[in-house]
Amino acid sequence: MGAGIQECDVTFTKDKELVCRHSQCDLHTTTNVVSIPELNAKCTVPFKPAANGSKAATKCCTSDFTLAEIKTLCAKMDSSDPTATTPAQYLGGTPGYRTDLYAKTTCSRILKLREYIDLVQGLGLKFTAELKTPEVPMPFPPSSDYTQAKYAQQLVDEFKAAGIRPERVWLQSFLYDDILYWLKAEPQWAKQAVLLDESGDLPGSMPQAIANLKTYAKSGLKIVAPPLQYLVAVEEGKIVPSDYARTAKAVGLKIISWTLERSGWLGDDTKGGYYYSSIANVTNNEGDVYNLLHVLAQDVGVVGVFSDWSATVTYYANCFGLF
Repeated sequence: MGAGIQECDVTFTKDKELVCRHSQCDLHTTTNVVSIPELNAKCTVPFKPAANGSKAATKCCTSDFTLAEIKTLCAKMDSSDPTATTPAQYLGGTPGYRTDLYAKTTCSRILKLREYIDLVQGLGLKFTAELKTPEVPMPFPPSSDYTQAKYAQQLVDEFKAAGIRPERVWLQSFLYDDILYWLKAEPQWAKQAVLLDESGDLPGSMPQAIANLKTYAKSGLKIVAPPLQYLVAVEEGKIVPSDYARTAKAVGLKIISWTLERSGWLGDDTKGGYYYSSIANVTNNEGDVYNLLHVLAQDVGVVGVFSDWSATVTYYANCFGLF
C-alpha cells in the first residue's frame, strides 16, 4: 500500500526476548490465548466470564509467557466481547469497520523483533521501532538486573546484530527518559529518535505540553510525534496549524503524527473521536480525512504520518508529488 517505513511496537517476554506487540498486555484481545487452558492459566488475570452484571475480565501479558509459548499463539484483530461467558465468545467483538477475514483463514504467528527486522530488510524498506512502556515493574523481575535502560539498549543491539545502519531506523518511545538514554548511550541511533507525546491529553494540560517542546529541543531531540489532534485547530471554519504545531516548528523540531485511519466513521455522531477531537465541528464525512491530511502535509509540514491503512496517505502523496 505504499508504506516506506514499517513499525514494530516492541515489548519483552518472560525470558526477555523482544517481540512485536502493540502493548505488553494485549494478548487477551490480540491472540487466542484465553482459549488455550494451559496458557490462559498463566495470564496475569485468567479469563473470567461475564456474570451477574459484571463484564468478562482477563489480562494476558507478553511477560507472562516465554517466547516459545508465545510462538504457539494465533494473532487476531484487536477485539473482545465484554459480555462473553466463554473464551470463544470473548475472542469476538471486532468493530464493523474492521475485518476478521485473515484471522479466520490463517494462524498468523507473533513476530520476534529479529524476524520483523529480517522481513522489512527483505522488502527493502525502513524501520521504526517503539519501545513500549512496560506494564510490569522494572527491573523485571524485581530482583533481576533487567532495567529500563537494559531494555532500551537491547532494542538498539538487535538492530546492530542484524547489520542495520542507524540512519534506516527511527527509534520511538513515550518515555522521555528512554530518549535521554539513547541520546547519551547511542548518539548515532538517537539522531532520528522520536518522542511520542501524549502529555496534552488531560484537561488543561496542553499549555504545559507546548512549553515542554523547548526542553525537548534543548536536550538534543530532533523529532516529536503527537497525535493528530494536537497539530490542528479550527479558525473561521477552516483547519489550521495549532499552537503546538507552530511552537514545535519554531524550536526546530520535526514532526511526525499518529494515527490516521485508526478512527471509526467520520460521518457519524462520533465525528472521528479522539484523533479528530480538535476539529470535530468541521468533521462530517469520510472525505474529511484528506482535509486533515492536506493541512498536516502542506501547512504543519509533518515529515511523516502513521496510518493503519497506508494507501490513504500514499494516494495523497502521489497526487501531490511528495515522493
